Amino acid sequence: MHNYISQLNEAQQAPTLQKDGPMIIIAGAGSGKTRVLTIRIAYLMSQGVDAFNILALTFTNKAAKEMKKRISDIVGSSEAKNLWMGTFHSIFAKILRFEADKLGFPSNFSIYDSQDSVRLISSIIKEMQLDKDVYKPKQVLSRISSYKNSLITVKAYFNNPELQEADAMSKKPRLGEIYQQYVDRCFKAGAMDFDDLLLRTNELLNRFPEVLAKYQDRFRYILVDEYQDTNHSQYLIVRALSDKFQNICVVGDDAQSIYAFRGANINNILNFQKDYDGVQMYRLEQNYRSSKNIVEAANAIIDKNKTKLDKVVWTANDDGPRIKVHRSMTDGEEGRFVASTIFEEKMQNQLKNSSFAILYRTNAQSRAMEDALRKRDIPYRIYGGLSFYQRKEIKDVLGYLRLVINPKDEEALMRVINYPARGIGDSTLEKLTVAANHYGRSVFEVMENIDKIDLRLNAGTKNKLHDFVMMIKSFQVINETHDAFYLSEHIAKKTGLIQELKKDATPEGIARIENIEELLNGIRDFIEGQVEVDGARGALSEFLEDVALASDLDKDTGDDDRVALMTIHLAKGLEFPHVFIVGMEEDLFPSAMSMNTRSELEEERRLFYVALTRAEHQAYLTYAQSRYRWGKLVDSEPSRFIEEITDNFLEYLTPAETNYRYKPMINTDIFGDVDKSKLRQVKPANGTPPKWITDNDPKPDMGIRRLKPMATNAPNSPVAHDSKLAAGNVVMHERFGKGKVLNLEGVGADRKAEIQFEVGGIKKLLLRFAKLDVLE
Repeated sequence: MHNYISQLNEAQQAPTLQKDGPMIIIAGAGSGKTRVLTIRIAYLMSQGVDAFNILALTFTNKAAKEMKKRISDIVGSSEAKNLWMGTFHSIFAKILRFEADKLGFPSNFSIYDSQDSVRLISSIIKEMQLDKDVYKPKQVLSRISSYKNSLITVKAYFNNPELQEADAMSKKPRLGEIYQQYVDRCFKAGAMDFDDLLLRTNELLNRFPEVLAKYQDRFRYILVDEYQDTNHSQYLIVRALSDKFQNICVVGDDAQSIYAFRGANINNILNFQKDYDGVQMYRLEQNYRSSKNIVEAANAIIDKNKTKLDKVVWTANDDGPRIKVHRSMTDGEEGRFVASTIFEEKMQNQLKNSSFAILYRTNAQSRAMEDALRKRDIPYRIYGGLSFYQRKEIKDVLGYLRLVINPKDEEALMRVINYPARGIGDSTLEKLTVAANHYGRSVFEVMENIDKIDLRLNAGTKNKLHDFVMMIKSFQVINETHDAFYLSEHIAKKTGLIQELKKDATPEGIARIENIEELLNGIRDFIEGQVEVDGARGALSEFLEDVALASDLDKDTGDDDRVALMTIHLAKGLEFPHVFIVGMEEDLFPSAMSMNTRSELEEERRLFYVALTRAEHQAYLTYAQSRYRWGKLVDSEPSRFIEEITDNFLEYLTPAETNYRYKPMINTDIFGDVDKSKLRQVKPANGTPPKWITDNDPKPDMGIRRLKPMATNAPNSPVAHDSKLAAGNVVMHERFGKGKVLNLEGVGADRKAEIQFEVGGIKKLLLRFAKLDVLE
């Protein structure tokens, strides 16, 4: 037996050594499924299966790269290069490039990201003179995306009266026309969006039997990771490709199916055994990642779901600490608790920042966490914020690059034709667009033939358009003889982009130039990396495809020692020693949008299961009693998911609440009953309503004797007003962070300290209220 197989436990070896036939591996969280997939591929190759005949589909580029590296270590890098391994979108984009002509697309078609698609839909809505408040571009795109993922083409849409009626009911009767226009315009621009990469692959395999036969014959062994997250379109492609040999191995965990909102269909994994004959099912139930407390608490949660496959995840790891639950008054206080806990844990246990992750249900929750981490000087990184490739200056450079490869790319053209400004205004662009639609040609082709078409443009404008066309064509000539780095650097300078950005000397302007520099570095790195890739030549088209398919989690920032902040959806597949799951409140998690049906609530519960099983050693659940939502302070109550964990797995850092109602903070006796017999009515003066007063007005302290006088030296305040605090001391304040005392003034209860904080400047604080820790 190969020594790499001996690294696996018995449960992992069984699916690895089954060579042929359909199989499903139900892999619990942290059970080593990536390792099984990797070693299974290496084993197939050792059994004489040609690497060219293996297709491995993953959900992130990161997972594909990691697997390829591990396989290279076992079988050698030259063989590993021949594997077809990557994300669904990248593999299908590769197939579509080879076969594009059959669908009427150029092989160098552009790939539109969501920003490009939204811009195109916005211009279609404007041209159709529709109300953009009714036809919101992002909502329209989302609707079109769900149609494509359900394989509802424009033709299928117009053959389906129910869909048309549903759109009419939601006040969007012309949605079908927008869909039609959008598809036509993408086709004319030689562009596909992300959903097209799946839809067009389905079209290719269904309309052209010879193409299907070719790829069925090529991909004799197919492996699919995260099968529970496949949507209907992906499912059909995998089904079609595996139909001939049926050597298909899918790996997944129904308990981690959390992408229903993106069209993922949990039934794909639940019904796998019905799709193929003689399916072998294997279960990986030993969790190597998390402590026993975390594993058993997660089991208790997922057990509440009715729709699931049977498995019992267990671990031989230590019990580990219990899951800590913390209640804060506000979301700001919640952030401060998380930041100070990270700070203390790091100090006491010599941990790195990268040992910690903060997970939240919605992106908006990151702000309070960021503020608190900054005050404590803790470096962090947000995943899934504005991706590097979505920044304006980067999109501008990429716009030029896309245009060089595909001059028909209308979105790229509109983005850069007048940036930096060249005097080509909106009215000129409108005339060009109208002409392009009239002749059924691209805008670039209209510009190339500007002298042959009467658009009533003056000579100056025609010259500007002519110069722009010549500039792009000169870039195309350079592209034929030089690599992507040389061309990109040339474009950044020649187009005037760099000079334009240099005009802005603000820190933001300088950061934009640095971003372009970083893009050029990225292109150079890419070219060096392509040297290792079989058949690649470091061409611009290869780089643009890589960028189009890059996701935010795949980027390496170089500085890895940072606390990770991300939504739970992005955390899937990752693991951290310490995990904070924040915002554990009803209507936030579970989300108010996902509690209408049992299936939605079960998806939220699976999401919580995913969050909890990211933790290796310690998990924290935190919630606030009130938080700002849409600018209003709302009261919150703890999430039902906390209740669903058995108490013996939990440790409450703040006293557990037996019920979630407001607890009075004032002794209620002070509000004793009013003796109405002592009330007399005062005659109303000038029409004001009568006031009720008592005969013998109480002395100032009557009726509130039970309230204790406020302590001048509050016990919870580390530094009291009469302490030995002196100018020059370095202090830590729980809200403002670290600061230096500049001077002190006043005496007794009115003593104040003037403190220069690292973040937030100079503040004067009353010492009897300020909670200060003296650091030095």
